[in-house]
Amino acid sequence: MTTVVRRRMGVEERRQQLIGVALDLFSRRSPDEVSIDEIAVAAGISRPLVYHYFPGKLSLYEAALKRAAEDLASRFTEPHEGPLGARLLRVMRRFFDFVEEHGPGFSALMRGGPAVTVGGAAPMSAVSATNALIDSVRQVAYDQILSHLDVTDPPARLELVVRSWISLAESTALIWLDGRDIPRAELEVQLVHDFAALAAVSATHDAEMSGLLRRLLKDEPGDGPFSDLVQGLVALAS
Repeated sequence: MTTVVRRRMGVEERRQQLIGVALDLFSRRSPDEVSIDEIAVAAGISRPLVYHYFPGKLSLYEAALKRAAEDLASRFTEPHEGPLGARLLRVMRRFFDFVEEHGPGFSALMRGGPAVTVGGAAPMSAVSATNALIDSVRQVAYDQILSHLDVTDPPARLELVVRSWISLAESTALIWLDGRDIPRAELEVQLVHDFAALAAVSATHDAEMSGLLRRLLKDEPGDGPFSDLVQGLVALAS
């Protein structure tokens, strides 16, 4: 007979385990549909023990959301090597990896703030905390894109292009989650094309943006996503 001795987790280790379990469940269903009982069963502990580490589901949700936000923000980190179009495409692939892994939770979060309610409504403190986390991810994405453009003091039109593109990526991911009617790989390329298109339209109105766009495009290869867009537009015009 072999006796199995279960190792007792430390406080922080147990907290991190519960956050991971909750994040996994929140990723598969809307967080408001997941109960503390389910989290306890998945973690292999009792319901009262969950409350020993977190005062309620809202606090556990906020901890899971913080971890997810850090994960999502890291998806925008990309080495400054190679053409910009290829870099943006790799970022979009990692972004959609996250969206696919955390579908219901991502959708609930981006569509209306906190997905966990108390008494049928989300507490204002939770709304503020959630919005701050979302904004922090958007800011990381914005800063990363500017660093790849090698711009430290962006003109107003460039800020508009980058922030609009980030919002477009969010909206595209939400629509894709609803039905997945368009292949994910096509949308990843389309979003890279969208960035170039937004920049090109802005460049027609602003000499500084025109110079920036020329600098970005001069090193793009003939088989890159930006070149694909140009070829597609030329074919469409003819």
